[in-house]
Amino acid sequence: MSDLMKVSSNPHVRSKVTTSSIMLAVVVALLPAAGFGIYNFGLDALILIVVTVAATVFTEYAYEKLMGKKVTIGDYSAVVTGLLLALNLPSSAPWWIGAVGGVFAILVVKMLFGGLGQNFMNPALAARCFLLISFTSIMTNFDCDTYTGATPLAALKSGEGVNILDMVIGRTSGTIGETSMIAIVIGASFLVLLGVIDLRIPGSYIISFVIFICLFGGHGLDTAYISAHLAGGGLMLGAFFMATDYVTRPITKNGQYVFGILLGILTGIFRIFGPSAEGVSYAIIIGNLLVPLIEKATLPVAFGTKGGKRA
Repeated sequence: MSDLMKVSSNPHVRSKVTTSSIMLAVVVALLPAAGFGIYNFGLDALILIVVTVAATVFTEYAYEKLMGKKVTIGDYSAVVTGLLLALNLPSSAPWWIGAVGGVFAILVVKMLFGGLGQNFMNPALAARCFLLISFTSIMTNFDCDTYTGATPLAALKSGEGVNILDMVIGRTSGTIGETSMIAIVIGASFLVLLGVIDLRIPGSYIISFVIFICLFGGHGLDTAYISAHLAGGGLMLGAFFMATDYVTRPITKNGQYVFGILLGILTGIFRIFGPSAEGVSYAIIIGNLLVPLIEKATLPVAFGTKGGKRA
């Protein structure tokens, strides 16, 4: 009996890639943005990052222990959620904002829907939107010891001039992780080189957004205006680190292009025509909700069939 081979149904997929290895790679890729955020905003940013990550990890651990389920904090998905949420918070926010957001992201958006792989929207962005609605004044206050006044995107929307070089480097106000375009691109390049993400969604997102603001932004092909929009706000962070989330993006290749284009158009609508200077979070969440429809419309036709019927 010991010589019998194990028999299992196909497909037989063998890979050294695991959930934990993917999530750990994302954590490493986020370190440049997090590190620059701490350098840029100081101790307040560090405290928020630590508290938010601790809240997400502890909430997942406590829920699974209380429910008698296998503890999954070792897959680092809770760490990724906490880190992404923290990088989307202003450094001036009190520490408890990170704790409340972390609990909401894991408990409400992730665990109550079945855990990793079952959530219907990005937990970090859902928590950020929840905090924006519940604590608007706190979440839109970007004044700190280093910077005061409006964010570059708010200044751009009101017709004021902005320093694009400062925006690219990160010497501006904003949320902890969105200010330095260079740091974000370094982390994103690391993920692309590892094969964790590809450029289908980020590329179609950014290109469609640029086309939209060229058509409707009122500045035409003004490279300075386009560069300011790309370097300002959470566009780059959202495009490479949140829109590419495996769980809440389409699984079909064509669907990923459609998803990216949809995000670009929605972000353009929110930024150009909306009351707020930003719009990435809401764009991605709306896109997440439409993923089932996108997948249904872009599902490849099975071999040997035509229009859903056998040839």
